[in-house]
Amino acid sequence: MPPLQWPSSPTHRRPEHPSHRRSRDGIPTEHKAMKHLRTVDDVMTHGAASIDCGTAFKDIVEVLRMWNVSALPVLSDDGRVIGVVSEADLLLRAPGTDTAGATTAEQLMTRPAVTVAKDAAIPAAARLMARSHLKRLPVVDGDNRLIGVVSRGDLLKVYLRPDADIAAEIREMIMYQLIPRGSAEVRVHVANGVVYLNGSLPEPAVEDTVVRAVGTVPGVVEVRTDFTIPVCA
Repeated sequence: MPPLQWPSSPTHRRPEHPSHRRSRDGIPTEHKAMKHLRTVDDVMTHGAASIDCGTAFKDIVEVLRMWNVSALPVLSDDGRVIGVVSEADLLLRAPGTDTAGATTAEQLMTRPAVTVAKDAAIPAAARLMARSHLKRLPVVDGDNRLIGVVSRGDLLKVYLRPDADIAAEIREMIMYQLIPRGSAEVRVHVANGVVYLNGSLPEPAVEDTVVRAVGTVPGVVEVRTDFTIPVCA
């Protein structure tokens, strides 16, 4: 197997916005915060537009326009999400169509609603969104009450994390959590979110543990390895 070639990181830079504050170590505070973007609660929009079961057709259209969204969660009297009304639902039941006749959110909505828990991992929420072909998901608490909404763009925020920040967290993880000090030599390089690991490991089973752990680091797109394992005499 040929050795991995480490691509160079992009050389272009965007002009720094005046509002980008930096911490004492020179890293923008917004980038340092990305280290902790692990769950839906970390990236979601807290608070969201919603409607109740009795909301009329025309009023639903007005709320959609006002909030510039394509779908609205429908809530029960106690705030639980029981369905979703989308623009597609409205067009399907619009006056003059073959399926006309529904005039309230309860009659128009799709049920059950596809929701995501606030403590769900970001990758899990992304898979749910892709599998359901949705652009936004209502976020609920343990009682299925609406607390916010998460969009595709929200879930992608984590991939704005700088490569150097990702590499630093991975080195710390490997050194202090995964491999006993002195038992291996692992080199880490990150380019465009792709992590390249090479060096030596004490035994083959360790590689799978390292790859799985590194893959959970916020901002990692892929993990590639080229390890050597010492041959026992």
